[in-house]
Amino acid sequence: MINIIPAIDISGGKCVRLTKGDYSRSKTYFDDPLQAAALFKDCGAARLHLVDLDGAKSSSPVNLSVLERIVRGTGMEVEFGGGIKTTESIHSVFSAGASHAICGSVAVSSPDLFDSWLREFAGKIILGADHRKGFIAVKGWLEDTGTTVEDLLLRYPTLESVICTDISRDGTLSGVDAAFYSALQGKFPGIDVIASGGISSMEDIALLDSAGIKGVIVGKAIYEGRITPEDIRKFMENAV
Repeated sequence: MINIIPAIDISGGKCVRLTKGDYSRSKTYFDDPLQAAALFKDCGAARLHLVDLDGAKSSSPVNLSVLERIVRGTGMEVEFGGGIKTTESIHSVFSAGASHAICGSVAVSSPDLFDSWLREFAGKIILGADHRKGFIAVKGWLEDTGTTVEDLLLRYPTLESVICTDISRDGTLSGVDAAFYSALQGKFPGIDVIASGGISSMEDIALLDSAGIKGVIVGKAIYEGRITPEDIRKFMENAV
């Protein structure tokens, strides 16, 4: 059964959502991200997807205090990403309470360092493979690379989990490219593929579930009422 992971993106200490990764197209949903986290806990979600947008732009985590408050206030597992580029920063993320660290840019720019993290923090590192038309984008989605998603995954044979975000669909509520994720999971059966970008309804989630995808990140669809807390609660209950 697919795992639904609600998303909280933080900018300026607030819970926001971008459209297609465009920082100029930002909408605030909660002044206090802990309110959003508490809502998701109440609907039965076991894990949160927390992205430090400020950290992604500055190349170092900025909102660790928000991470600490959410972990302390909810007791939920939190996967945290945004600006993790040094060993010091990844230690700070885990010290702040994250259960998993999401790393993207460093996997492209410093493969030896990222590979060492996979060994040192076995089972706690998630690759953030954010792509635009199949090519990885880094530094808060502001810089495109010539590396494909598949090429990046092939570099790391010990990788256990990847969040693959379709930037062109993210925040658009335009639907999910289930065929892309299904093909990716088929080529890399030993990696848990987590889909992100464009999720607009429970039908999208059901489609990914039937394709054997392990997890899905859901953000704007919840904030805009396309997917309700009750929808998630019922789905979680049926999964038990």
